[in-house]
Amino acid sequence: MTAELVRGQNHPLPQARLEVRISAGKPIVAGATLGDEQGRVRGVEWVAHPGAPTLSGLEVSKQAAADHRLAFDLDALPGTVHRVHVLLALPTGSGGPVRFGAVAAPFVAVTGLDGAEIASYTITGLNTESAVVALELYRRQDAWKVRAVGQGYADGLAELLADQGLPQEQAQQLATGVNEAVAQGLARSVAAPPPCLPDGERTRPAAPAPGPDQTHAGPVAQGAADHAQPHQGNPGIPQPGSPYDGAGPQSDAAPQSGHAVGRSEPQRGHPGTPVRPDSATARPATPGAGGPIDYSHPARQNVAPPPPPPSAPPAAPGHSAQPVAGDATGWTMEERLYNQVWGMFEDLARTTAAYRSAVDFADSRREQELDKALSDPRSRIDGQGDAAREAAEAKHDRLVDQARAALDRDLAQLMAESDVVEPALPPAYARWDNPVWHGYRAPMETPMAVRLGDLHLPESEGLRIPMLVRLPLERGLWIDSGRAESRDGSLADADELRRLSMDTAVAHAARLLAVHPAGEFTVHVIDPAGAGASALAPLAQSGVLAGPPAVGAAGVTDVLARLIQRVDLVQMAVRGGAADSLPPDLDTAEQLLIVNDFPHGFDDRAVTQLRYLADEGPAVGVHLMMVADREDAAAYGPLLDPLWRSLLRLTPVPDEHLADPWVGHAWTYEPVTVPPGSQVLHQVLAQIAAARRSWNR
Repeated sequence: MTAELVRGQNHPLPQARLEVRISAGKPIVAGATLGDEQGRVRGVEWVAHPGAPTLSGLEVSKQAAADHRLAFDLDALPGTVHRVHVLLALPTGSGGPVRFGAVAAPFVAVTGLDGAEIASYTITGLNTESAVVALELYRRQDAWKVRAVGQGYADGLAELLADQGLPQEQAQQLATGVNEAVAQGLARSVAAPPPCLPDGERTRPAAPAPGPDQTHAGPVAQGAADHAQPHQGNPGIPQPGSPYDGAGPQSDAAPQSGHAVGRSEPQRGHPGTPVRPDSATARPATPGAGGPIDYSHPARQNVAPPPPPPSAPPAAPGHSAQPVAGDATGWTMEERLYNQVWGMFEDLARTTAAYRSAVDFADSRREQELDKALSDPRSRIDGQGDAAREAAEAKHDRLVDQARAALDRDLAQLMAESDVVEPALPPAYARWDNPVWHGYRAPMETPMAVRLGDLHLPESEGLRIPMLVRLPLERGLWIDSGRAESRDGSLADADELRRLSMDTAVAHAARLLAVHPAGEFTVHVIDPAGAGASALAPLAQSGVLAGPPAVGAAGVTDVLARLIQRVDLVQMAVRGGAADSLPPDLDTAEQLLIVNDFPHGFDDRAVTQLRYLADEGPAVGVHLMMVADREDAAAYGPLLDPLWRSLLRLTPVPDEHLADPWVGHAWTYEPVTVPPGSQVLHQVLAQIAAARRSWNR
C-alpha cells in the first residue's frame, strides 16, 4: 500500500535498495546530500550532483531532466551517515523557468527496484523558490524512514547547501559547478523525441517573438516542443494557429534489472506518442484527486485511436516472442518504426544502467565485507581472513554473473529486434548501404525524422541504435574536425580528419536533401579558402546547391546577409500574422548553410551573424552546419561558447561524446558513411537534381 505523504509526515522503509523517482514536467536538477547525526554535510564530497553523480550507496542523474531516477543502497552508506536529503533545483541560464512557482508541483516517489511505490509526496506551496529539499531518508535505531520535507530556498542551490552545513564560499562554488555540469550535459545530450500528431496535424507552432536576450534553448528544453514538418502553407515557414500545445502526459515503461526487454504489445505512452525523458510518472494530474490519468491529447478527442501494431506470433513456453518491425504504436508505419527505434534506445540505456548499478553494488558489498572481516584482529588467526576474502570474492562474482546473464538476455532480444527493424526502415532512417536507397525517388512529404548516425555502448558493441533526429532540425550541427584519438589511443592525422569531416558533412547534407520533397530544402555553402572543394564536388557538380560555394570575404558577406534578411523577414511576418505578405522572390524552403574551415576567413561581424543564425534561424527554417575545430576558434575566447553549445556536435570518426536523455550514459557515436566505392550518393543526388528540375518547370 502506497503512503501518500504530506509535509512533515514520515513512513518506514521496508528495504535498503530503493529508487527515488521524480517528475516535474520541466527539466530540473536532482541531487542528494549525506548528513551526520545532526544532519550536517561535512564537505563537498558528501554531495551527489550531476558533476559527481556517484557516492557510496547512492547515484543521481548526470543532467537536468523532467524525470529522474535516483538509486539508493542504504546498507552501503558509510556508517557516519545518518541522513540523506534529496534535493531539487532549477538549472540557471537554460532559458527555462527560474522559480518552482512557474512549474507543475514536483512529484517524488520512493519505490522498490520492482517499481512498486512505497511512499509518494507532491511538493505543493512553492512560489519564488528555485531549490528545494524534497525528502529526507534518515536512520532511527538501525531502521530507515522517509520524511516529506518540501523546504524551499529562494536564493537557490547555494543557499540550500549552506543551510545544510557547507561554508558559504564552498556552497557557492559547488552550486556554480553544478550549473556548469548541467550546461555541458545539455550541450551533449541527444534531444528526446517530442510527441507527434496524426497526419494532417503536424504543423509547426508559431515561433514566439524573441526577447532582446533570447538564446536558443538546450536540447532537453527543445525536445518538449513539437516542431514537426508543415504539411500546408509555405515549407520552412512556421504557420500560426497550430493546434498542438506541446504538452501531454506520458507513461514510463522502463525495464527493470532481471526482466526481459522484449515487447509483444505497446507499452510506451498513449497512442501515437513516443516516450520522452520528460514524461510524467503515472499519477493523478491533480494532487490528491486519486482518479485515473487522461492520456488523450486535446487535439485528438474526436479522433479514432491509431490502428494496433502488428502482433507477434505467440511465443513457445520459456521463449521470448519473435520481434516484429513496427510493433510500436503510431498512425503510420513510419511513425511506428520511429517509436520502435526510440523504444530500443531507451531499453538499451536502462538495461545497461541496471547492469552497471548491479556491478557497482557487488563491488561496494565486497569492499564492505572485506573491510569488516579484516578489521577484526581475530581474522588473522587460522586463516579466517583468507576464507572471508574468498567468500566475499565468490559472492561478488555470483552477483556480477547474475547481472551479466540478465544483460545478455536483454541484449539478445534487442539484437533480434534490430535484425528485423533495420531492413524495414525507410530511406530517411536507413544506412547508406540499405538496398532501399537503390530505388530512391524524391518523397512527396517530409518524414518525421532523419538518421544522422548510430549509437552503441561498450557492453553492446554488436548492437547499433539508429540516431534519429526530428525534422525540421531544432539545433544546428557541428561536424568536429578537431583532434581525435583512434581506438588504439593514437591521434588521428589532422589533414585526414578535416577531409573526413567534410565528407561527413556532404553525406549529411545529401541525406537532408534526399528526405525533403523537391524544392523544400535549399543548401548554401561557405568555403572561404576553397579548402573543401574536393569533398563538395558531388553537391556542386550535381546541381543541388543554391549556388556555387561562396569563397573569399565578399562571398561570406553575401551569403550571410541574404540568410539574415530571410530570418528577419520571416520573423516579422510571423509576429505580425502576415505570412502571405512575404516578398514573392523569397525562398520559403528550409535552408541549410554549410560553413567550412571556421573561423578562417570570418571577421567579428561574420561571427556575430553566425551566432544570430544559430540562435534565431531554426525557428524560422534556417539551419547551420559548421565544419570546424573548436581549438582553432580559441582566439575568440568565451564569446563563441554560446555558439558551440547551441549546436549538436557530431564527429567524422567514432567518439564517446553523446548522452542519452534518460540516464546520461556516454554513447559512442558513429556517422552513417557511404560504403567505399559505392555510387549510391551520386545516384541519389542525380535523382534529387532531376526532381528539382521537374519541380521548377
